[in-house]
Amino acid sequence: MTEPILSLSAARALHLAAQGLLQPRRRKARQEDLLAAIRQMGVLQIDTIHVVARSPYLVLWSRLGDYPQPWLEQALAGGALFEYWAHEACFVPVEDYGLYRHRMLEPETMGWKYSATWMSERRAEVDAVLEHIRHNGPTRSSDFERTDGQGGGWWSWKPEKRSLEVLFTTGALMISARHNFQRIYDLAERVLPHWDDRQLRSKDVVQRELVLKAVKAMGVARAPWISDYFRTRPPRLDPAELVEQGALLRAWVDDWDDPIYVHPDHAQLLADADAGALAPTLTTILSPFDPVVWDRRRAQELFDFDYRLECYTPAEKRKYGYFTLPILRRGALVGRLDAKAHRREGLFEVKSLVLEPSARVSQRFTRDVAGAVQRLADWHGCPRVQITQATPANFGTLLNRLLQQEVA
Repeated sequence: MTEPILSLSAARALHLAAQGLLQPRRRKARQEDLLAAIRQMGVLQIDTIHVVARSPYLVLWSRLGDYPQPWLEQALAGGALFEYWAHEACFVPVEDYGLYRHRMLEPETMGWKYSATWMSERRAEVDAVLEHIRHNGPTRSSDFERTDGQGGGWWSWKPEKRSLEVLFTTGALMISARHNFQRIYDLAERVLPHWDDRQLRSKDVVQRELVLKAVKAMGVARAPWISDYFRTRPPRLDPAELVEQGALLRAWVDDWDDPIYVHPDHAQLLADADAGALAPTLTTILSPFDPVVWDRRRAQELFDFDYRLECYTPAEKRKYGYFTLPILRRGALVGRLDAKAHRREGLFEVKSLVLEPSARVSQRFTRDVAGAVQRLADWHGCPRVQITQATPANFGTLLNRLLQQEVA
């Protein structure tokens, strides 16, 4: 069988099709579409920054359009999702629990997410937290009063919060629900009563499954991209072996020396991409934690888009802004914007919008971007949009004019 050779734009289209970002939705989202979107991505990364919508909601909006945000918490509380360390902290379809169980059973491999020292030196305190939940039911960190005199923050958690997180990493506790996005912890046997470790498959089988799932989620995958998707550890499986077994397809991209890999479930998409029949038409705004851009190397190689989240960079050293959102336009990443939703005032402020040097501004281009920004603002309950600064400046002027017309 001849191995297809794709143009770079066709490879991008295949990637976006696999991610559910090729074309706009033809109908309004239903509740079951949320779970389908997470299954398509494999995981939904969690982050709590909310100058605009928190990242998991935004990732879903990019794919579903307007939808009620409580659907996500309902899927978690209903048992269709669970939380664990996948790419990072993620919502994961519950049927994939067994793919992460080995990590729970060997928490010492999880780096900073687990502290063997804490478990040994504070064993009595950890056991007390566990017993509290056993007798009192689902528990939030805020249910424990702080007694050590320290403030909050990621690196100054109160002891009970550290114990909760260590127990979560070991799998003894799971997240049964969220309230106002705050985690509610419960015993794993109560959250997932039907799980038995006798169902657990070998590490080799799990590793193989995660490779296949990563390739399927990405649509197209260079070998070095694969391990990042679910943060799998060495020794890593050579995808070329899976091609020989018939478990993966192999293709090529113009001017790339190494192959790309495609899941057999995407064989028709691959054929369509090879024929130039995949037409990206969606223009939308992405979260910094969207799978399309969370791997900086992949975004650079596939989209020629150098993206770094700068919220952890000192303000004076930021190039683009605190929480810049990539702009996806008809198969290309064409720019980024730094925005803040002022919900009380009904104002969506775009503090900065910077186009890529390669972006070709036209009336259609401007209308596409204006439409995506306005839809995002409307979803935030902010019908008024203000572009404070844009590069190039004339694009900002055109965009403001269009957006004012939309409101009028």
